[in-house]
Amino acid sequence: MNAQFATAEKLTDDRERLILDHLPQVRLIARRIHERLPGSVSLDDLISTGIVGLISAIDNFDSKMNVKLKTYAEYKIRGAILDSLRGMDWAPRQQRKRVKQIEATIRVLEQKLKRSPGEEEIAAELNLSTEEYHEWLIDVRGINLGSLEGSGNEEEGRDLLRFVSDNEENWPSRLLERSELERLLTEAIERMPYVERTVLSLYYHEELTLREIAKVVKLHESRVSQLKSQAILRLRSYLEKKWPLNGGL
Repeated sequence: MNAQFATAEKLTDDRERLILDHLPQVRLIARRIHERLPGSVSLDDLISTGIVGLISAIDNFDSKMNVKLKTYAEYKIRGAILDSLRGMDWAPRQQRKRVKQIEATIRVLEQKLKRSPGEEEIAAELNLSTEEYHEWLIDVRGINLGSLEGSGNEEEGRDLLRFVSDNEENWPSRLLERSELERLLTEAIERMPYVERTVLSLYYHEELTLREIAKVVKLHESRVSQLKSQAILRLRSYLEKKWPLNGGL
């Protein structure tokens, strides 16, 4: 009995140590998601939900899955947070409507101009001033969660394509689909204005925060947030046009 008790106690200690070791990962993921949300959403609530996801990852982790615990935990933490946000329906209908309006406007202008439209052109087509359009971009910055923006593998860098399970990822159909999506993303990014490409690169590949990116490109953090929102909407618009899925990405 003493040996069994000692084993159980060790398992409990190991579990608690793993939870404590991965708490910084929870906070990092929660902060990155929170920076794209309205101020009414509590960061502490996201962290609490992320901890639930972390505990689930630790309790269900199987080292035979050919994936690292940190990677699996990232998937479960992010999934728990995004599920909680979807359940809250935190995004007002007006924000979702504005996203669709901007995407549709970008598509119309790209077809008309045969190039990627500038901010002033998008604003004019929407009958907005440039300042009003910038306010729209700030307002909709969190809508991309759970679609193109809200995916990724933190350990391998922020990925613009959705995280899929290890087994499914090895399906030939999945590999082909991912390859085609990556090609389309590359095409779309190459068509973007230089500053938007730079912001995306620094955010997704260099994994800088918006504040850090603002220092690099010498723009205000709110302006960087606008540019990132606009770049994501350009990507969504381009992929919806080129990739015939129900409802797009």
